[in-house]
Amino acid sequence: MSSSDPAVPDALTSLTPEARAWLDTALAGIATDPTTIRTLFPAVRRRCGRAPLPDGRTVDEAARILLLTALPLRDQALVDEVGALHRYGDPAEQRAVLRALPQVDRAGTGRFLDLVRQTLRCNDSALIEAALGPYAAAHLPSDEYRQAVLKCVFHGIPLDRVAGLDDRADAELARMLSDFARERAAAGRPVPEDIAPLVRPFTTTHGAV
Repeated sequence: MSSSDPAVPDALTSLTPEARAWLDTALAGIATDPTTIRTLFPAVRRRCGRAPLPDGRTVDEAARILLLTALPLRDQALVDEVGALHRYGDPAEQRAVLRALPQVDRAGTGRFLDLVRQTLRCNDSALIEAALGPYAAAHLPSDEYRQAVLKCVFHGIPLDRVAGLDDRADAELARMLSDFARERAAAGRPVPEDIAPLVRPFTTTHGAV
């Protein structure tokens, strides 16, 4: 790897020599010709494996994020390339794209927000969870963020996996969650326990859950 290539993180140092060599070559190839990522991205799982990592990711996801950060593109060219990888990728590839967005959009422009929005229209819980990481927390407008949190509750996604809730929870979100909880209780269905901590700070206005 040259000094301009992204450093392989500690999480990937457990790669076999063959997988590490493949990844090094892939990173160098992307730096020279960004279009090579289109064939390299789907091949990651086969070449690097999918062993779990201590941070909850898998080896293939971490390697794919590294490939994305190696792209020497800017502005709309970068948006188009990353968007195509998401559009044509399988769920594992899409999760990697979504989780890489903070690193890909280092300037914090929010220009990749459409990928988050597209994902939030699906019903795949793992993809929804991946979409609601730090990038969504930083850039998703308040009304869309609230609706996304409510969708997580509907899908049974634990709210501690949604980035930014400590900062972005507000009275309107508390009202929406309270309404949901009352409807569930009236129907004799269990109310997720992780709703209460978000509603409690606003109970003087909206009542307890």
